[in-house]
Amino acid sequence: MFLLLPFDNLVVNLLGISITVLFTLLLVFIIVPAIFGVSFGIRKVYMKTLLKIFQWATLRIERGAKEKNHPLYKPYVNGIIAKEPTSLEEEIKEIRRSGSGKALDTPEFELSDIFYFCRKGIETIMDDEVTKRFSAEELESWNLLSRTNYNFQYISLRLTVLWGLGVLIRYCFLLPLRIALAFTGISLLVTGTTVVGYLPNGRCKDFLSKHVHLMCYRICVRALTAIITYHDRENRPRNGGICVANHTSPIDVIILASDGYYAMVGQIHGGLMGVIQRAMVKACPHVWFERSEVKDRHLVARRLTEHVQDKSKLPILIFPEGTCINNTSVMMFKKGSFEIGATVYPVAIKYDPQFGDAFWNSSKYGMVTYLLRMMTSWAIVCSVWYLPPMTRQPEEDAVQFANRVKSAIARQGGLVDLLWDGGLKREKVKDAFKEEQQKLYSKMIVGSHEDRSRS
Repeated sequence: MFLLLPFDNLVVNLLGISITVLFTLLLVFIIVPAIFGVSFGIRKVYMKTLLKIFQWATLRIERGAKEKNHPLYKPYVNGIIAKEPTSLEEEIKEIRRSGSGKALDTPEFELSDIFYFCRKGIETIMDDEVTKRFSAEELESWNLLSRTNYNFQYISLRLTVLWGLGVLIRYCFLLPLRIALAFTGISLLVTGTTVVGYLPNGRCKDFLSKHVHLMCYRICVRALTAIITYHDRENRPRNGGICVANHTSPIDVIILASDGYYAMVGQIHGGLMGVIQRAMVKACPHVWFERSEVKDRHLVARRLTEHVQDKSKLPILIFPEGTCINNTSVMMFKKGSFEIGATVYPVAIKYDPQFGDAFWNSSKYGMVTYLLRMMTSWAIVCSVWYLPPMTRQPEEDAVQFANRVKSAIARQGGLVDLLWDGGLKREKVKDAFKEEQQKLYSKMIVGSHEDRSRS
């Protein structure tokens, strides 16, 4: 047993030296540059190298597929059913003409009308533009992540070896490095905001609070190997305003907060998240709600109004969709954020899925699983556009204003502008939508009130 002691000491010494070297590299090349907001360009070189590898892999897959007569995988695309938009009355007229040769001369019910609603229902099931916004998009080209192309088949030994090497790099090198950075960023955030919280209110406290938050968020961005391109930074949100953005992932908060100062809005949590929230609110006036308060729309609106009326407070960051959408579209904005009357600063966020899918399918993955998927991706690459500030026009109501802001975000981010409520992924379709179709058909058959009065 005593003969093993020198060997044990050697192992301990080597382990200690390795940890010291690793921490020194983290401190010099990642943490310190993050604190001062500078970059050595290592992530961009890393991204360009990955692009070249992906291009080679794609060409190799295409060549191998041709040699083995395998059909190339084509991802699911929008618009399975391509048709010109027509009204309910026009489509039923067409069905009646083709079935009985009669036009809709006299308003009356015909049994063939049932076929319209059956066909419409089947089309909706096949081409559901709501449900497909909550599933991760698959890529046409393979990026060495199996989860981005489930139809990938064995092509060659070189590709398989390259994939295996990628697994080793992502799980044995990148994952431990990213966990260490995330732990460092969160620890500094909790410690720094707690210390700043004991300072008296004033300019010094505000200055330190802003820069502690900014420093920690930048370290967390490095923990995801996030490569972010910010556009039109002169339009960044200002104090007393509300910043609204499309929502793809919980990391949207880190993406935006690493380039500006924001007050967060959210529900109070327990556990580690609760510790972070309590520490943050000591240094900065974030707006946290109890679970029972979130359901009180008037209380939420009053708290937000009080915040934006104080021009010394940071802009509020809100995601009006209320749920994560899969980076292809923007869904209905809740009107509460647009009833306050403050200046709205729209922001469009668009992720590049070829390096890693940032979408969080909360119905399928828990937070821990999701973060593990993020930290074992190659990188998180995205673009952020700051749009010019917008204010509510005198003739607009809150819903119209919300739709105008949503359309601007969709156009800038190259996203599909949808009217549907994102809450439909967990709820049944509202009766109001069904009643609307029933009223249209009833009006066509029975006629309007004026038609009945004339008859």
